[in-house]
Amino acid sequence: MKGLNQFLNTDVEVVISGDTRFVGTLIDIGQDIFVIFDGCNYLYIPLLHLHQINKAKIMTSTEKPFLINPEDPMIEAETQAFSYRNTLNKVKGQFIEVYVTGGRSIHGYVTNVLNDYIVFFSPVFKILFISMHHLKWFTPYSTEQTPYTLDNSQLPVVPSKVPLVRNFEEQIKKNIGELVIFDMGEVPEKVGLLKDVSNNIIELINASGEPVIWKLNHLKTMHLPLLNSRRQFFVSYCAKEITN
Repeated sequence: MKGLNQFLNTDVEVVISGDTRFVGTLIDIGQDIFVIFDGCNYLYIPLLHLHQINKAKIMTSTEKPFLINPEDPMIEAETQAFSYRNTLNKVKGQFIEVYVTGGRSIHGYVTNVLNDYIVFFSPVFKILFISMHHLKWFTPYSTEQTPYTLDNSQLPVVPSKVPLVRNFEEQIKKNIGELVIFDMGEVPEKVGLLKDVSNNIIELINASGEPVIWKLNHLKTMHLPLLNSRRQFFVSYCAKEITN
């Protein structure tokens, strides 16, 4: 069976989880990831989120935004398999845009790649833990770009000092008793005091003091607002001491 290879170097329409749709040139296929070029960006999409792919409808030359045989800037050397995990490791410290959930993407950089999640630094959300099972796509910035046109001095590539464990559930367990925000707080009931984590079930206490149960498999990101506030205070304090 030819599978995806029959569409290589062809303009395709792609549907992924969340009914997200792309049109672009399929330029690379790895073990568990593929890349399309949409005329502006190289979109790295884990195969686990692929729902449908087919040849794009024929467009006129004025409508067609794609390059012929665009070159993937991150093609792996033959000695290293092109895979989802290897690619995430390769972009560590490089500014990228990732899409996980809701109507917005996140901008920043990967600091750590663990068994089933990544640690991501965002200038908006600060330290985020993102499940690799729910990361829908990512695209690298060009080398001269930074998120929100911030100066590099405002975006230091500093690995998280948070103690890390190998899997997402165990990392969440380390924060029992802390205020946590899941899925960037787009659902108010995903913000609360983390009460318990066991058997893939998470118990939160919401702002009203009521317990709320969530299935861990369906939670995509977590961040710790108090930790990020303390970190920001420490950075600001150190900067002030240096300038005085």
